[in-house]
Amino acid sequence: MNATSNLKVTKRDGRLEELNLDKIHRVITWAAEGLDNVSVSQVELKSHIQFYNGIRTDDIHETIIKAAADLISEESPDYQYLAARLAIFHLRKIAYGQYEPPHLFTHVSKLVAEGKYDKHLLEDYTEAEFNELNDYIDHERDMTFSYAAVKQLEGKYLVQNRVTREIYETPQFLYVLVSMCLFARYPKESRLNYVKRFYDATSQFKISLPTPIMSGVRTPTRQFSSCVLIECDDSLDSINATTSSIVKYVSQRAGIGINAGRIRGLGSAIRGGEAQHTGCIPFFKMFQAAVKSCSQGGVRGGAATLFYPLWHLEVESLLVLKNNRGVEDNRVRHLDYGVQINRLLYTRLIKGANIALFSPHEVPGLYDAFFEDQDEFERLYTKYEQDENIRKRVIPATDLFSLLMQERASTGRIYIQNVDHCNTHSPFDPKVAPVRQSNLCLEIALPTKPLNDINDENGEIALCTLSAFNLGALESLDELESLADLAVRALDALLDYQDYPVKAAYNATMNRRTLGIGVINYAYYLAKNGVRYSDDSAIDLTHRTFEAIQYYLLKASVALAKEYGACPLFKETTYSQGKLPIDTYKKDLDSICNEPLHLDWGGLRSEILKYGLRNSTLTALMPSETSSQIANATNGIEPPRGLVSIKASKDGILKQVVPEFQRLKNDYELLWQMKNNDGYIKLVGIMQKFVDQAISANTSYDPQRFEGGRVPMKQMLKDLLTAYKYGLKTLYYHNTRDGADDTQVDLQDDGCAGGACKI
Repeated sequence: MNATSNLKVTKRDGRLEELNLDKIHRVITWAAEGLDNVSVSQVELKSHIQFYNGIRTDDIHETIIKAAADLISEESPDYQYLAARLAIFHLRKIAYGQYEPPHLFTHVSKLVAEGKYDKHLLEDYTEAEFNELNDYIDHERDMTFSYAAVKQLEGKYLVQNRVTREIYETPQFLYVLVSMCLFARYPKESRLNYVKRFYDATSQFKISLPTPIMSGVRTPTRQFSSCVLIECDDSLDSINATTSSIVKYVSQRAGIGINAGRIRGLGSAIRGGEAQHTGCIPFFKMFQAAVKSCSQGGVRGGAATLFYPLWHLEVESLLVLKNNRGVEDNRVRHLDYGVQINRLLYTRLIKGANIALFSPHEVPGLYDAFFEDQDEFERLYTKYEQDENIRKRVIPATDLFSLLMQERASTGRIYIQNVDHCNTHSPFDPKVAPVRQSNLCLEIALPTKPLNDINDENGEIALCTLSAFNLGALESLDELESLADLAVRALDALLDYQDYPVKAAYNATMNRRTLGIGVINYAYYLAKNGVRYSDDSAIDLTHRTFEAIQYYLLKASVALAKEYGACPLFKETTYSQGKLPIDTYKKDLDSICNEPLHLDWGGLRSEILKYGLRNSTLTALMPSETSSQIANATNGIEPPRGLVSIKASKDGILKQVVPEFQRLKNDYELLWQMKNNDGYIKLVGIMQKFVDQAISANTSYDPQRFEGGRVPMKQMLKDLLTAYKYGLKTLYYHNTRDGADDTQVDLQDDGCAGGACKI
């Protein structure tokens, strides 16, 4: 103490005062209160602060926070809360210059004046309402965050100056203001009730919100849809309109799905043979440049997945676009790719037959039938195969599928879309509203139409607005009824609240009002219920859970339809024909699950036919990597790799401990403990029975389980066919165990649903 007694520290406001080691000790002691197996002295020793005259107090604080975070381990998991409390203390000092948050009205007035918050907050709410909500906010909930959550909030979600890194708010203000914005137009006699309930549900982690909503709602930038689906036609005008639309949306926090499957193949005649077509790759490069032109407001980097059919004439060149071999001229490595397959192509694989490749514009009707009518596709495909006048390339199906799976394995990010399942088990009638693509993370399945120019009102850009239920926070499935009502009301209100940079997106959203509500914390949910991924013990629980999710969400949407009317294009849904997800699922699932339905689907069917639905879609299971971290939950439906995960992102290295680690550490089934993908695929199939859009599902392989340390092609093809058999619409990442410590995770911050990523 004597060695430092004459040193001065620089306060946050620039003032100098004497260094007070006791004050530092008191803050760490406060942060450690009530936590198990943490040591104040260990944090102090770990920090190794090298004091010097004039050292900044915020530098001292950041050093202590990092020291506490470095101590997080399986033996001492509560350091994640000690570090989080220190980080919250630090955030409040940065945002307010003091520990105690200001009054809500004072805070909002200040930030509206500075242009950080949307001015409608002061126009729509009275000071009396601000007072009531200020009394309702529980800032102590900040102390329930883990360290990983606080760092994600700090890096992505809290309103800030992303150049100077100055932060203007803390988490509870974020949650209450999101609620206030979404319910601002509700009747005054009921809206504060909804604001409070939604605030409770989100701040207590019952409902998880994605990045665009968390970071954007309450600011003047009003674009909050996580997923944007843009379809391109086979014309320069449409390609240019697609590129412009990509730039507009990638700059406003959205992940992009691009369908470029219509673009004609290399060497095709243009203008009656006046010129020869350059093929797909130059235009894919154009889309890539558009995606990477913006950083989504500094929240995350622009990212997109591009879709094309497996039977495209150029497919052999397209499948290797992410491959590290080759030269820049024949590679487009900064996009991901979704390869589209259907029943006929799988049948050719199973039979060891050939697949014919065509340029879409040379086989009239084939591209549309690929999505709309599988029998018609097979008729046309066979006809064109036999027509000697049509240009084609014929390749053994096993060779083509092997190339697909080889590239999927080597890059991890060549994805699969089963286009027939996306249309036969769909809320949309494929004859009038076919699903022709998915999105960045392979969980959205919505109709699109190409744009001929940026102002084309006949085109259709599909948007999906997301959130998720935290399964781990549920005490009973009965809770889902009220949570579903809150989630549907909030997201439906957001559709009217946000702006639309492109008219085609506005028209599509107003007509279809599509939502995608998923889940987080599934692995914890299984662990605390004593069941596992790999041994079929979780099948019945999963069936009951996802039945309840879809049922209560549909019930909530019917209730909204009674109040505000059905969505204008309800007639283009299969719901309008009396069909429900329980009518169209892949019946192969019945061989692995005999759990009965438990809810009144007949009564719900009658209500839907009578009143319609406010929302064409309601469910989609997204990866939700960063939004799961906010709730200290396991991400999406995925098994964790380790009980303590080390997640690397642009915000730094973060340690996250699985929920209820001490009590349940022996009940978690970790990713690499699973011998194969069979149990996981079955569970995803059960989920897909009820989910009306798609599911971000992964396949994972440990080469050391196979002879010679190599995953056999036969195994990968078997899993692909099993996924198809059980009705999966999409497959997302291909994970390969690389021999690193199981706790290591490379977080790919790609911007879907709060940072979808490789687990």
